[in-house]
Amino acid sequence: QLHFFHPPSLTMVKSLKTQRRLAADILKCGKGRVWIAPDALSDVKMANSREAIRKLIKEENIVKRQVVMRSRYRWRFVQKQKKMGRHSGTGMFRGTKEARNPAKEAWMARQRVLRRLLNKFRSAGKIDSHLYRTLYAKAKGNTFKNKRVLLEHIFKMKQEAERARKLEEQKKALIEKHRRDREKRAARETRRAQRIRKEADEAAKLLRVAMEKAGKA
Repeated sequence: QLHFFHPPSLTMVKSLKTQRRLAADILKCGKGRVWIAPDALSDVKMANSREAIRKLIKEENIVKRQVVMRSRYRWRFVQKQKKMGRHSGTGMFRGTKEARNPAKEAWMARQRVLRRLLNKFRSAGKIDSHLYRTLYAKAKGNTFKNKRVLLEHIFKMKQEAERARKLEEQKKALIEKHRRDREKRAARETRRAQRIRKEADEAAKLLRVAMEKAGKA
Protein backbone atom coordinates (compact mmCIF):
# COMPACT_ATOMS: atom_id res chain seq x y z
CA GLN A 1 0.00 0.00 0.00
CA LEU A 2 1.50 3.26 -1.13
CA HIS A 3 1.09 6.34 1.02
CA PHE A 4 0.64 9.41 -1.13
CA PHE A 5 1.82 12.82 0.01
CA HIS A 6 0.43 16.20 -0.80
CA PRO A 7 1.36 17.38 -4.29
CA PRO A 8 4.33 19.69 -4.58
CA SER A 9 4.01 23.39 -5.11
CA LEU A 10 2.43 24.87 -8.20
CA THR A 11 5.84 25.92 -9.57
CA MET A 12 7.20 22.38 -9.24
CA VAL A 13 4.05 20.92 -10.86
CA LYS A 14 4.37 23.28 -13.79
CA SER A 15 7.99 22.35 -14.22
CA LEU A 16 7.06 18.63 -14.34
CA LYS A 17 4.25 19.06 -16.86
CA THR A 18 6.14 17.33 -19.67
CA GLN A 19 7.22 14.44 -17.46
CA ARG A 20 3.68 14.00 -16.18
CA ARG A 21 2.31 13.96 -19.74
CA LEU A 22 4.85 11.35 -20.86
CA ALA A 23 4.22 9.21 -17.80
CA ALA A 24 0.44 9.38 -18.35
CA ASP A 25 0.91 8.31 -21.95
CA ILE A 26 3.13 5.37 -20.94
CA LEU A 27 0.90 4.28 -18.04
CA LYS A 28 -2.23 4.73 -20.19
CA CYS A 29 -4.08 6.87 -17.71
CA GLY A 30 -4.91 10.49 -17.06
CA LYS A 31 -2.33 12.99 -15.85
CA GLY A 32 -4.23 13.38 -12.59
CA ARG A 33 -3.56 9.73 -11.70
CA VAL A 34 0.23 10.06 -12.11
CA TRP A 35 1.98 10.17 -8.70
CA ILE A 36 5.56 11.36 -8.47
CA ALA A 37 7.66 10.52 -5.42
CA PRO A 38 8.61 13.76 -3.57
CA ASP A 39 12.14 12.53 -2.87
CA ALA A 40 12.71 11.87 -6.58
CA LEU A 41 11.61 15.23 -7.95
CA SER A 42 15.09 16.17 -9.09
CA ASP A 43 15.52 12.90 -11.01
CA VAL A 44 12.07 13.28 -12.57
CA LYS A 45 12.86 16.84 -13.54
CA MET A 46 16.00 15.71 -15.37
CA ALA A 47 14.07 12.98 -17.27
CA ASN A 48 13.16 14.33 -20.68
CA SER A 49 12.63 11.11 -22.66
CA ARG A 50 10.26 8.18 -22.57
CA GLU A 51 13.09 5.80 -21.76
CA ALA A 52 14.01 7.81 -18.67
CA ILE A 53 10.34 7.94 -17.61
CA ARG A 54 10.05 4.14 -18.02
CA LYS A 55 13.13 3.74 -15.81
CA LEU A 56 11.54 5.92 -13.11
CA ILE A 57 8.33 3.91 -13.38
CA LYS A 58 10.29 0.70 -12.95
CA GLU A 59 11.98 2.18 -9.87
CA GLU A 60 8.46 3.13 -8.60
CA ASN A 61 9.37 6.81 -8.43
CA ILE A 62 6.40 7.35 -10.76
CA VAL A 63 3.27 5.36 -9.95
CA LYS A 64 -0.23 5.16 -11.40
CA ARG A 65 -2.75 5.89 -8.67
CA GLN A 66 -5.71 3.53 -8.20
CA VAL A 67 -9.11 4.73 -9.33
CA VAL A 68 -10.95 6.34 -6.43
CA MET A 69 -14.20 4.40 -5.86
CA ARG A 70 -16.93 4.33 -3.26
CA SER A 71 -16.36 1.91 -0.44
CA ARG A 72 -18.83 -0.98 -0.25
CA TYR A 73 -18.17 -1.59 3.44
CA ARG A 74 -21.10 0.45 4.70
CA TRP A 75 -23.47 -1.12 2.18
CA ARG A 76 -22.39 -4.65 3.14
CA PHE A 77 -22.75 -3.78 6.82
CA VAL A 78 -26.33 -2.51 6.34
CA GLN A 79 -27.26 -5.54 4.23
CA LYS A 80 -25.95 -7.85 6.93
CA GLN A 81 -28.04 -5.98 9.48
CA LYS A 82 -31.14 -6.25 7.25
CA LYS A 83 -30.67 -10.01 7.04
CA MET A 84 -30.88 -10.04 10.83
CA GLY A 85 -34.19 -8.16 10.63
CA ARG A 86 -33.01 -4.67 11.43
CA HIS A 87 -33.75 -1.48 9.49
CA SER A 88 -37.06 -2.98 8.35
CA GLY A 89 -39.61 -1.21 10.53
CA THR A 90 -42.41 1.10 9.44
CA GLY A 91 -40.03 4.03 9.47
CA MET A 92 -38.10 2.44 6.60
CA PHE A 93 -41.19 1.93 4.39
CA ARG A 94 -41.30 3.75 1.08
CA GLY A 95 -44.67 3.66 -0.65
CA THR A 96 -48.10 2.30 0.23
CA LYS A 97 -48.86 -1.31 1.05
CA GLU A 98 -50.14 -1.91 -2.47
CA ALA A 99 -47.04 -0.31 -3.96
CA ARG A 100 -44.67 -2.36 -1.80
CA ASN A 101 -46.47 -5.67 -2.35
CA PRO A 102 -49.02 -5.45 -5.19
CA ALA A 103 -51.99 -7.77 -4.88
CA LYS A 104 -51.80 -8.55 -8.60
CA GLU A 105 -48.25 -9.88 -8.31
CA ALA A 106 -49.25 -11.99 -5.31
CA TRP A 107 -52.19 -13.35 -7.32
CA MET A 108 -49.96 -14.17 -10.29
CA ALA A 109 -47.41 -15.90 -8.07
CA ARG A 110 -50.15 -18.01 -6.43
CA GLN A 111 -51.70 -18.94 -9.78
CA ARG A 112 -48.31 -19.97 -11.15
CA VAL A 113 -47.68 -22.21 -8.16
CA LEU A 114 -51.09 -23.90 -8.48
CA ARG A 115 -50.87 -24.30 -12.25
CA ARG A 116 -47.34 -25.68 -12.03
CA LEU A 117 -48.57 -28.30 -9.56
CA LEU A 118 -51.51 -29.23 -11.80
CA ASN A 119 -49.23 -29.61 -14.81
CA LYS A 120 -46.87 -31.78 -12.78
CA PHE A 121 -49.69 -34.07 -11.59
CA ARG A 122 -51.17 -34.34 -15.10
CA SER A 123 -47.77 -35.21 -16.60
CA ALA A 124 -47.22 -37.85 -13.89
CA GLY A 125 -50.64 -39.38 -14.56
CA LYS A 126 -51.96 -38.67 -11.08
CA ILE A 127 -54.94 -36.78 -12.51
CA ASP A 128 -56.64 -37.06 -15.88
CA SER A 129 -57.34 -34.24 -18.30
CA HIS A 130 -60.96 -33.84 -17.13
CA LEU A 131 -59.97 -33.42 -13.48
CA TYR A 132 -57.14 -31.13 -14.55
CA ARG A 133 -59.54 -28.82 -16.38
CA THR A 134 -61.96 -28.80 -13.43
CA LEU A 135 -59.23 -27.95 -10.92
CA TYR A 136 -57.73 -25.34 -13.28
CA ALA A 137 -61.05 -23.52 -13.42
CA LYS A 138 -61.48 -23.77 -9.65
CA ALA A 139 -57.98 -22.33 -9.11
CA LYS A 140 -58.80 -19.45 -11.42
CA GLY A 141 -61.97 -18.87 -9.44
CA ASN A 142 -59.95 -18.40 -6.21
CA THR A 143 -61.13 -21.67 -4.65
CA PHE A 144 -57.69 -22.67 -3.37
CA LYS A 145 -55.81 -20.38 -1.00
CA ASN A 146 -52.48 -22.14 -1.44
CA LYS A 147 -50.87 -25.33 -2.67
CA ARG A 148 -51.67 -27.25 0.51
CA VAL A 149 -55.40 -26.64 0.07
CA LEU A 150 -55.19 -27.76 -3.55
CA LEU A 151 -53.37 -30.96 -2.58
CA GLU A 152 -55.97 -31.72 0.10
CA HIS A 153 -58.74 -31.14 -2.44
CA ILE A 154 -57.07 -33.44 -4.99
CA PHE A 155 -56.61 -36.21 -2.42
CA LYS A 156 -60.21 -35.80 -1.24
CA MET A 157 -61.55 -36.01 -4.80
CA LYS A 158 -59.41 -39.08 -5.52
CA GLN A 159 -60.65 -40.74 -2.32
CA GLU A 160 -64.25 -39.97 -3.26
CA ALA A 161 -63.67 -41.35 -6.75
CA GLU A 162 -62.11 -44.50 -5.28
CA ARG A 163 -65.01 -44.88 -2.87
CA ALA A 164 -67.51 -44.41 -5.71
CA ARG A 165 -65.64 -47.02 -7.76
CA LYS A 166 -65.73 -49.51 -4.91
CA LEU A 167 -69.43 -48.85 -4.35
CA GLU A 168 -70.08 -49.40 -8.05
CA GLU A 169 -68.13 -52.66 -7.94
CA GLN A 170 -70.08 -53.75 -4.86
CA LYS A 171 -73.34 -52.82 -6.60
CA LYS A 172 -72.40 -54.83 -9.68
CA ALA A 173 -71.34 -57.77 -7.52
CA LEU A 174 -74.64 -57.62 -5.60
CA ILE A 175 -76.63 -57.47 -8.84
CA GLU A 176 -74.72 -60.46 -10.16
CA LYS A 177 -75.34 -62.36 -6.91
CA HIS A 178 -79.05 -61.60 -7.07
CA ARG A 179 -79.13 -62.77 -10.71
CA ARG A 180 -77.43 -66.05 -9.79
CA ASP A 181 -79.84 -66.48 -6.87
CA ARG A 182 -82.80 -65.91 -9.17
CA GLU A 183 -81.44 -68.42 -11.64
CA LYS A 184 -80.90 -70.97 -8.86
CA ARG A 185 -84.40 -70.33 -7.49
CA ALA A 186 -85.91 -70.63 -10.96
CA ALA A 187 -84.01 -73.86 -11.57
CA ARG A 188 -85.14 -75.19 -8.20
CA GLU A 189 -88.75 -74.27 -8.96
CA THR A 190 -88.50 -75.93 -12.35
CA ARG A 191 -87.14 -79.15 -10.86
CA ARG A 192 -89.86 -79.10 -8.19
CA ALA A 193 -92.57 -78.57 -10.81
CA GLN A 194 -91.14 -81.39 -12.92
CA ARG A 195 -91.07 -83.69 -9.91
CA ILE A 196 -94.68 -82.85 -9.00
CA ARG A 197 -95.78 -83.41 -12.62
CA LYS A 198 -93.97 -86.70 -12.72
CA GLU A 199 -95.55 -87.83 -9.45
CA ALA A 200 -98.96 -86.75 -10.73
CA ASP A 201 -98.47 -88.72 -13.96
CA GLU A 202 -97.44 -91.80 -12.03
CA ALA A 203 -100.46 -91.46 -9.71
CA ALA A 204 -102.80 -91.09 -12.70
CA LYS A 205 -101.27 -94.11 -14.34
CA LEU A 206 -101.72 -96.22 -11.20
CA LEU A 207 -105.31 -95.02 -10.94
CA ARG A 208 -106.06 -96.06 -14.53
CA VAL A 209 -104.51 -99.48 -13.94
CA ALA A 210 -106.59 -99.92 -10.80
CA MET A 211 -109.77 -98.86 -12.58
CA GLU A 212 -109.08 -101.26 -15.45
CA LYS A 213 -108.60 -104.12 -12.98
CA ALA A 214 -111.83 -103.21 -11.20
CA GLY A 215 -113.74 -103.16 -14.53
CA LYS A 216 -112.55 -106.61 -15.52
CA ALA A 217 -113.53 -107.98 -12.16
